[in-house]
Amino acid sequence: MTSPIICFGQQPCGFFPKRFLVAKIQTARRLQKEIGGEVVFFFHDSDHDPRETKTILRHKTTDEVAQLNFTYENKTQRKFSPLYLKRIPADWQEKTAAQLRNYVDASMIELFRSVKADTVADFCLEMYRSMGFLEGVRIVRSSDKEFRRGACDIDDFFVDVAVNGNSKLDPEIVRARFADNVLKLHEGGDKFLDLPMIDFTKEQISPSRDSRLKWMQSVLHCTHYIAGASEQDYLRKEDAPEIEYITRDTIDRSEEAHIELS
Repeated sequence: MTSPIICFGQQPCGFFPKRFLVAKIQTARRLQKEIGGEVVFFFHDSDHDPRETKTILRHKTTDEVAQLNFTYENKTQRKFSPLYLKRIPADWQEKTAAQLRNYVDASMIELFRSVKADTVADFCLEMYRSMGFLEGVRIVRSSDKEFRRGACDIDDFFVDVAVNGNSKLDPEIVRARFADNVLKLHEGGDKFLDLPMIDFTKEQISPSRDSRLKWMQSVLHCTHYIAGASEQDYLRKEDAPEIEYITRDTIDRSEEAHIELS
């Protein structure tokens, strides 16, 4: 018998982790205590949607809800670059720290200030690690070139490609959807921008939502997968019937940020 591999997946989900991510981690740790094995965090930092990283906080006095998020060096990065390549402007961290005094304790603000990272995905990962949530957890990133080389072939995917964007220096890397032998950027609504077709390699490919489980499992070979209720609805379990699927523990205000240390 092989040792259990208990996995959960998540995009970077705010500079403080969303409460549903913490619930996934807690569920995985509880299961590990019961059956042993290893806990793996599949960190899907290839996603490009900036809405994924909005951080929802409540005012300490009024309980009013606020949504904070990263800012980016330019519009092309914000709309189209994968999260592992969205660069954070130098002044974002200090400006955000000044806003946080209304929402979190001073110790959390100092921890926030202590994180050193240049990209959105790196900042989120280092913050989660600094808060103590990732101790003993193996991190696997969907942006990792070695992981991508080892993953199975899929027919529903995105490609990281270079475009001129609005940078005067180096081109920006964007995440373009491959469909009908065309590379497309979704500009919103029913508007798409077609990009010139290029030759690309597996190192540039990341999965869509529907192909992600198969792609991930071809490398991780997990025995158990922790998922939220909505995630359970869209997972293509037929692509990995060997996995035992576990619904994460329930948690209130699941979309809000968790602002306490592990």
